[in-house]
Amino acid sequence: MKTRLFSIFLTLFLISILLLSNTFGEDYTQMNLPEGAIARFGKGEIANIKYSQDGTQLAVAGGIGVWNYDTSTYREIDLLTGHTALVKAVAFSPDGNTIATGSWDGTLHVRNRVTGTHKKRFIGSEHGLGTNTLVFSPDGKTLVTGSDDGNIRLWDTDTVELKQTLTGHTDWVWSVVFSPEGSVLASGSADGTIRLWDMPTGKHKTTFPEEMGSVLSVVFSPDGKTIAAGSWEHAIHLWDADTGEQKMTLTGHKAGVRSVALSPDGNTLVSGSFDGSILLWDVKTGTLKKTLTKTHTGVNSVAFSPDGKTLATGSRAGNFYLWNTETWEIQKTITAYLSWVDCVAFSSDGKTVANGSFGGDIYLWDVQTKRHKKTISESTAWTKGLAFSPDGKTLASGSREGIHLWDLDTEGPKIPFIKQKGNAECVTFSPDGKTIASGGDMGNIHLWDAHTGKHKQTLTGPERTIYTPEDAINSVAFSPDGKTIVSGSENTTIQLWDVDTASYKATLIGHPEAVKCVAFSPDGKTIASGGEDSELRLWDAATGKLKNTLSGHTLWVISVAFSPDGKTIASGGWEGNIHLWDPETGENKKTFIGHTSWVNSLAFSPDGKMLVSGSRDASVLLWRLR
Repeated sequence: MKTRLFSIFLTLFLISILLLSNTFGEDYTQMNLPEGAIARFGKGEIANIKYSQDGTQLAVAGGIGVWNYDTSTYREIDLLTGHTALVKAVAFSPDGNTIATGSWDGTLHVRNRVTGTHKKRFIGSEHGLGTNTLVFSPDGKTLVTGSDDGNIRLWDTDTVELKQTLTGHTDWVWSVVFSPEGSVLASGSADGTIRLWDMPTGKHKTTFPEEMGSVLSVVFSPDGKTIAAGSWEHAIHLWDADTGEQKMTLTGHKAGVRSVALSPDGNTLVSGSFDGSILLWDVKTGTLKKTLTKTHTGVNSVAFSPDGKTLATGSRAGNFYLWNTETWEIQKTITAYLSWVDCVAFSSDGKTVANGSFGGDIYLWDVQTKRHKKTISESTAWTKGLAFSPDGKTLASGSREGIHLWDLDTEGPKIPFIKQKGNAECVTFSPDGKTIASGGDMGNIHLWDAHTGKHKQTLTGPERTIYTPEDAINSVAFSPDGKTIVSGSENTTIQLWDVDTASYKATLIGHPEAVKCVAFSPDGKTIASGGEDSELRLWDAATGKLKNTLSGHTLWVISVAFSPDGKTIASGGWEGNIHLWDPETGENKKTFIGHTSWVNSLAFSPDGKMLVSGSRDASVLLWRLR
């Protein structure tokens, strides 16, 4: 009996361990986190999508690295990180053993596909200029890259040493592609031309004329007889690959054609545009077969699976979709891809993190479970500012439309949105929750009734009644007692305002360039400000005198926040780093490194144990503070 019970217990134990391992293995929020981070919300934006040649994997390159998916389940296998900027290009080697990535940080990473370990990392172009495109030759012996400097580089895939540099383009190279048999390389450039190169000699063969504007995407037909190219001028051009004769021009998009792909049978061409549309064309007749709309905000990449049964499409903002090519219905939606994150906020109870995005959506995340709770999608404008009300019942969002107030119980609009002149770049609640202050690109600060949305007051400085975009308000904050508002402006000034009288109090001058962020300490005695001078400044709130200047960021300081106990200041920089400072001594206590682009927004949890950061890399990181 004991043996049987032990056997049952052991079986259940092993099953539970297996289930737990599967659960954690599928949880993208925990994959490849930077040191100090406890969760990642959002997978970044999408720049490029590529299938492996055997069709078993799908790689999605973007803001924070490259996500690899198993195509049998379309679950995340791994996140490849290491670049310090947007990963613009990704490619699998023909044998499937290697994956190469190119980034706007100027580097190339070549890794083992199975283990993800690096074979080599190296500078992909002179002066570290960005890599926009890369491709393996059909025999797998050469890796080709196209860069911002207009040059095309050929690398030996065994030694990863530079073999040859092809020159001729006079602007960014956006696309490189081999003919099916590998004897010709085609390249498309922002100089408006397509150039053909003989392989493996690298000798220039011919140039298609400058008739298309910037050439953003180039592809060969499966038989190698046709070249199709998408251009900035809204059109797709088809050329005879042998004679250079233009066969036809396809028009239908309302903006530049960012990506084109041909089905494996060569009969269907798919084009994705910055206008968000995806068009399907009959290659033989040039007729439009179908339009896939309202699925994207700017389509960055389209790709057919090797068997032609699936089309993957992705954009800089939002989800990416897998389409059944027989029915052209969406068969799978892969979520959690964001666009630039400009604002983050903690709820008053610390249980929820909210972030706004370039695409207008607002995402709510559960801090405890690390799961997505809700997406508020009723705004189509860039969400620049977010703030929870002190009672946690309302979320305010600012955009070029104005200010939206969201009821967090019903998750719908609380009142019709508040219109203001110019964009609502930043929003904040007063400590008592009765007033919302907003700043915008026209240099005004507006006060609104937080319950009715009624305009209460516009704050203007001395000797100024008219403001311009040069006076744009980048950040506003209430003092803890709610009696004072501080604002940071594009015109390099920090201004203080009396809330009760709606009158100007003082101007703090010290930053030589634009002030991007301001914050009050919890005791109201100190104001922190950061700006384009790459420095953080601390001011005496009563006297306006400069107390300290903190240096450590290498680029603009664009976000700042005090911990609830006032003992730590967090600042976010344009270089992607977060510094933690002691406000008394000015000591740099800790640096978090994990974002690949600007840290636009920071917020401490109410208990001070966590910090959340939002970045232009289109991700949100949750950090543990010790």
